[in-house]
This record gives sequence, C-alpha cells and structure tokens, in this order.
Amino acid sequence: MVEQDGRDAQVGQDGNTAGPRHGDEPAGAFGGNVRRCREEAGLTLEQLSVRSSVSRAMLSKVERGEKSPTIGIASRIAHALDVPLSDLIGAPADAASGAAVVLRKAERPVFRDPETGFERHIVSAAPGAGRSELVVHRLPAQVSTGLLPGYPPGTEKQIVVLDGTLTVAVGGISETLDAGDSLFFQADADHGFANRTDAPCEYLMVISRRV
Repeated sequence: MVEQDGRDAQVGQDGNTAGPRHGDEPAGAFGGNVRRCREEAGLTLEQLSVRSSVSRAMLSKVERGEKSPTIGIASRIAHALDVPLSDLIGAPADAASGAAVVLRKAERPVFRDPETGFERHIVSAAPGAGRSELVVHRLPAQVSTGLLPGYPPGTEKQIVVLDGTLTVAVGGISETLDAGDSLFFQADADHGFANRTDAPCEYLMVISRRV
C-alpha cells in the first residue's frame, strides 16, 4: 500500500492486493499517478497491461485507488511506463536551482506492500534533481520481494545493510549481507531481496542512473 509513515496497511483476500480504507488518499494518489503517466505516454489500459504483464482489470482498479499493488506489481507498472517507482509513489518535488530542500521523516512518501509488509521509504529530499535516488527498504522477518524486473541499462544500485541480515539475488548470484555490509551491482538484470531470518531487516539503497 502506498502510505505516509505510520499508517497501517490492510491485506486483501486475493493475496496480491489490498482494498484501501475509505478515503485512503495515498493509495488514490498512486493510482492517479499511474493514470497520468499512462495518458502522457499515450497508452491505453490494454497496451499497459501487455507491457507490464499486469491484468487490465487490476490496472483499472489500481488507477481508481480500489486496489493497492504489491511491490512486484508496482515495479512492473513503473518499468512498463518507463518512470521511477518513486514518481508513482509520490516523490517530493524537484529542488529549485541553488535551493536547499528538507524532507522531514514524518513527511516521507512510503510504499507498503499489502501482502508482505515490505516498506520502501523515499528519503531523497529532491530525487528528480540529480541522477541518484536514496531509499530505505524495510523487510519483515521471513519476507522476500521476489524477483523484480531489471532497470534500463546504465542503472546501478548500491546497498548498505543498516540492521539485520539481507540476501540479494542478482544475475544468478546470491549474496548474504549482515549489518554494515555493502553491495554494488548493475541493476539491469532481474533482482530480488529476501530476509530469511526471524528478525526485521533494514537497508539503505542508492539508485544511480547514467545519462
């Protein structure tokens, strides 16, 4: 579910999505951003469905704010639209030239997977102002994101584990990282993150895109 920090998610009965609470503005904002980006790209729902491998019915419900996607579905939609996932979540506005921008913790845009409880916190105050984006991921115990689609060529990710133990799968390779360990990889291949322990895991990720 797409939420601001501190708000609870709801789990849907279909195992992949969850119905938002009445008046769930963040979920509606995510859907509105999907629709805006789709229309700007000149795509129909059917065309986006083919590109993303997400059903037309699901896309329609997401756009209307009736369903909140899992991280896997949200990632496929973002890649199909050729936009950063943070743009769909509701990233902070770009910084004006020469201006300093502050993002308070309580104001972080947060994506919460309704099925697993995985959280993606946008911590870049102005993610669109440069080539890099800073996010914090939180994985509950015994939770995996599954394999996520690769980014466009030239995209790189760097990770440092803040707490717990993280297993990263990329390009057929699996690496296990403990608190304080770091990892760099080219993100143009499918990759995924898993917490195979009984304690939560939190890690900081820098996403860099070459121009």
